[in-house]
Amino acid sequence: MKKLLISTIALLVFCTVKADEGMWLLSLLKEQNIDKMHELGFKLSAEDIYSLNQPGIKDAIVGLGTIGRPFRHFCTAEIVSPKGLLITNHHCAFSAIQQHSSVEHDYLSDGFWAYNMADELPNSGMTASILERMEDVTERVASGLNEEMDAAARAAVIDSIGGVIVKEAVEGTLLTGKVISLFEGNQYFLFLYTIYKDVRLVAAPPQSMGKFGGDTDNWSWPRHTCDFAMLRIYTDPNGEPAEYTSENIPLTPKHHLPVSLKGVQENDFAMILGFPGTTDRFATSYSLANTMDVTNAIRYKARTVKLAIMKEEMNKSPKTRIQYASKYAGCANYWKYSFEQNKALKRLNTLGHKQEIEAEFTRWLQANAGRTAQYAEVLPSLQKAYEESHPYAVAQAYLMEAFAGPELHQFAYRISGLIDDWFDKELPEAERAEAMTELKELAKEFYKDYNVELDARLFADLFRMYNDEIGSDLHPHVIGLINDKYKGDYTKFAEEIRLHSLFRSEEALLAFLEKPNRKKLEKDPAYIAGRSFYEMAIKLATFTNDNRAVIDRNNRLFVRGLLEMENGKALAPNANSTIRLTYGKVRSYTPRDAVFYDYHTTLTGVMEKENPQSAEFTVPARLKELYKEKDFTPYGTENIVTCFITDNDITGGNSGSPVINANGELIGTAFDGNSEAMSGDIDFEENLQRCINVDVRYVLFVIDKYAGARNLIEEMTLVK
Repeated sequence: MKKLLISTIALLVFCTVKADEGMWLLSLLKEQNIDKMHELGFKLSAEDIYSLNQPGIKDAIVGLGTIGRPFRHFCTAEIVSPKGLLITNHHCAFSAIQQHSSVEHDYLSDGFWAYNMADELPNSGMTASILERMEDVTERVASGLNEEMDAAARAAVIDSIGGVIVKEAVEGTLLTGKVISLFEGNQYFLFLYTIYKDVRLVAAPPQSMGKFGGDTDNWSWPRHTCDFAMLRIYTDPNGEPAEYTSENIPLTPKHHLPVSLKGVQENDFAMILGFPGTTDRFATSYSLANTMDVTNAIRYKARTVKLAIMKEEMNKSPKTRIQYASKYAGCANYWKYSFEQNKALKRLNTLGHKQEIEAEFTRWLQANAGRTAQYAEVLPSLQKAYEESHPYAVAQAYLMEAFAGPELHQFAYRISGLIDDWFDKELPEAERAEAMTELKELAKEFYKDYNVELDARLFADLFRMYNDEIGSDLHPHVIGLINDKYKGDYTKFAEEIRLHSLFRSEEALLAFLEKPNRKKLEKDPAYIAGRSFYEMAIKLATFTNDNRAVIDRNNRLFVRGLLEMENGKALAPNANSTIRLTYGKVRSYTPRDAVFYDYHTTLTGVMEKENPQSAEFTVPARLKELYKEKDFTPYGTENIVTCFITDNDITGGNSGSPVINANGELIGTAFDGNSEAMSGDIDFEENLQRCINVDVRYVLFVIDKYAGARNLIEEMTLVK
């Protein structure tokens, strides 16, 4: 097995590549990609991007994450000054902006600008990761594996060997590492990062600019969104990662990106480095059917209800609007994504294309007895496993999208362990006191952005949806309780939570903790609902464990077979939140008959879209003044380019990624994709897929002329 695995991976290295598809590993650029990149106009070397011996572009690329999940980067940022200044997307920093906002200091509506470093705001829990190096460790991991292992044994071996590899690599350093699977378990790489824990908010335009177009324009082109924000990495006085303290100093990076004032033209070279989240390019037709009919369909249905309730309540008060701004944005993003992806998958007949690949795979394996013996049962096993898992997959989707739609029950159950510690009189007093301190901190954090009236409406409508869509054999305990005790009146149950739950407010919870009573806790409707959720999640996972193991094993074999079948063609592994590079060109496109989309938009389009009656298309008075004055120098002449598109291969997690020109200079920041190619995470559509980017000159124009933050402009290295 080991020899086959290593020889299969070897096929990926020396071969011809496609110009526009692929999220490529940095350490393999010289072998796989650099020649094609040069053909497209790139003027630097592979070592200028990634090198173990010298600083390079990769040292300016930052994965934004959270403490506790250091390898799941939610967005990308880029270093643009010798003082650790970052540019990312407004929507990537949106949660941080919201957390710092209040009715008195509404940074969402007004924007935020730090005119000196002392004004920059710390963001608790945010991390910034910079790749130090990566290494193929497939041979070491594969040495302990064989196909006779069950899923648990295989996972244990991978964890054990991976743990040894990481320990050896990080010992005596400040690095954090992880061995990560690629190609569905056919390849393994060690990634080593320096992770910084003091990341501060520096600048953000008002929401009317940073989210211009709102849900209406999301996932579509043309766009005019000023989707950027600025952060800064801080270190201890020795330049090492440290938690926030006032004594920390700005990071001195190994490299920062120079910022181009030259702009872009059609067919200019463009590359993007970032941390793409998840793609599924090797998905089978069975997996795709599950994505379309279960994941996407149920997500869209449940979130349509959730968003309508949130929007109504947010419109009632500025406080609720601020409390739920980030939650609403996160919910809405993949609500529309699910709808647009299903529409694109159907229009492009992606399911049919996957079936063609499977038919070709079957013909290939049947042409050789050895291949037949190894791969003949792969596709039938996958089909059977997905069919058997279907009812549980539907229940899991409704559990996560509808039953988990409200918040209070999850919070109640999550802190119940700490409440138990507080109940336990036999615990040392110090441990009980520690539990109470943590309870108060968690309560303060949770209730800051919680509205019980809004949540009660979610309980009523979304719990009712779960009841209506899922058979009683897969009902959580609380659903049966509502149907019996409350005669199926979900609104009455929600009112019980709103008016009487021990968790309905911070004050109610703290009052209960003053006189704790275990029976009251166990009878509390929010606690019962929370316990029911976690019990059902475990139950559904248990029902699907065996089929999940079958799916994982046969996906691994299917991908291995595809790599053999391609016989020398370079294929990029699926995105998995590790750093990748994509390359392409600035390109216009024709999405459908008689429609042509140019490669860029201008500030004129912002003014044309203005609608004072819509919060999505409000234009600040200051921006209108600047447009009227036409004082665009040095960021434009007769107009300002707001956004442009490229044919780069990107996905979620690439938000905030730098768009870099042939000279290694920053020309824009990626923030979205186009709806016509929303199938791209599963099947790349080379003629339609576009990456939507905010032009860096628009960013500079807003920082300078709109905000007057010359201190930030002067930090950067501008290239004319």
